[in-house]
Amino acid sequence: MTTETLNPAAVATKANLFGDGKCVSHTLHFADGRRKTVGVILPSTLTFNTGAPEIMEGVAGSCEYRLNGSKAWIKSGAGEKFSVPANSKFEIRTDEGYHYICHFG
Repeated sequence: MTTETLNPAAVATKANLFGDGKCVSHTLHFADGRRKTVGVILPSTLTFNTGAPEIMEGVAGSCEYRLNGSKAWIKSGAGEKFSVPANSKFEIRTDEGYHYICHFG
């Protein structure tokens, strides 16, 4: 099931921009200290580095991702999740746009 709402949270109004504007997200801060981002990746192939472990949850569209050290691209879409370890990196590509929630920690 895809998460449709996240509450209560404070939303950072300044967008996070990555990959020359191909990825745009906003950070959500929760009272219990949790942090998430909600965003979209426009058609592109991007590489992200992680500090904390991440769970990427697809909200709409689809992507393919490749974890650090892997040769295989894995498809993920709306209602699906994939995990990325802390202190790692992953590649992600989409040709249709991928809307996501990134759960940290």
